[in-house]
Amino acid sequence: MRFVEIALFLTPIIVFAAWRLMAPATGPSPRVLAAAAALLVVLLAALLWFHKEGALPPDTTYVPATLVDGRIVPAHGVPR
Repeated sequence: MRFVEIALFLTPIIVFAAWRLMAPATGPSPRVLAAAAALLVVLLAALLWFHKEGALPPDTTYVPATLVDGRIVPAHGVPR
């Protein structure tokens, strides 16, 4: 488990270092920059959508999932 976390953390650093060592004088192409910008816009839109989709309405109390008579009652919001 710890190895995967370390690998996920170090991968962008290693890729950037390899890119700088292999092509020190050139920068990323406009195509790569446009793709990265589009990816960031899509990521931001997804984060905003997930925030709005999963948010409880105001004046609502969160009730976690519980076990009632051997049945799981899903988490829900209860008006105050």
